Amino acid sequence: MDLQSLLYEFKQLVGISANTTSHNEKLISALGGTLGIAGIMWVMHFVAQAHVLTTQSSVMIIASMGASAVLLFAVPHGALSQPWAVVGGHLISALLAITSVKYLGHGPWIAAFAVGGSIGVMYYLRCIHPPGGATALTIVIGGADIDALGYQFLWMPLGINIVVIIAITLLFNGLFSWRRYPVHLAHKLKRAVGTPSNEREHELTQEDFAAAMQKLDSYVDITPDGLTDLLELAKKHAEKNITHPESIIAGRIYSNGKLGRLWSIRQVVDAAPVNTHASKDKVIYKVLAGHGGYETHMCLRSEFHKWARFEVEKYNQQWVKVEEQKA
Repeated sequence: MDLQSLLYEFKQLVGISANTTSHNEKLISALGGTLGIAGIMWVMHFVAQAHVLTTQSSVMIIASMGASAVLLFAVPHGALSQPWAVVGGHLISALLAITSVKYLGHGPWIAAFAVGGSIGVMYYLRCIHPPGGATALTIVIGGADIDALGYQFLWMPLGINIVVIIAITLLFNGLFSWRRYPVHLAHKLKRAVGTPSNEREHELTQEDFAAAMQKLDSYVDITPDGLTDLLELAKKHAEKNITHPESIIAGRIYSNGKLGRLWSIRQVVDAAPVNTHASKDKVIYKVLAGHGGYETHMCLRSEFHKWARFEVEKYNQQWVKVEEQKA
């Protein structure tokens, strides 16, 4: 193996992957992080002066906000950067850490428990935010100043820190149409101004992924290899069932099996009785997710059957094929 191959293997091993974001995007992210932390420090300076504190003003700035700033301004569309992740991740971790210190005291194992417990709780409450673990650790090892605050720490200073950085994130990223925050706003904007892509299927290549990531011009927290692996698994998954459901039944939920803006989940609210004449055999359905969300429509059962790819149900907060849960 030559030196170039060894270097490539080393880069893959340690996770040095290509970064497709433009220089402009990198500078915007850096500026946003600067303004976010500066805003917190400015607001907390005045809060510290106006509030009668029994602790040092040094605890008014939470160090883990620096890590939150990286996510909010460098990866604003990441799952770990969304509002519930930020708010829940910090506050829930802090609550667990404060309670641990209050009833169990300090020590290495308490610090470990606070961080590990925070990870588990964030998982179950769907608000994983890595800086939340840093917040929990800060509370356990922070010393007498933080201990003196007790549960007050949740709102003063942590709550104010969170409100300020999210407010700045909303305002700053809102200046750039491609960085709208939360990510739902960015997706809504794309649906509003974009046109549906051609439904004709094409074979995607590694080069297509590279071009798409470059056009996205935003840091994506997944490697190109990971993305292609995900697609391959999805394609194998799709090959398991390419037929339409045997029948369309009232109360059941169906998917069209599409991707992106074309994907839709519909529930049949009501349907004509069996043996109804074809011209009157209609169904009323409600869109539960995807394109046309929460709209209600009526169409012929035959049209709905042609649209429906397979029956689905919700499992672990995800829409999955019914057959897989029966297996």
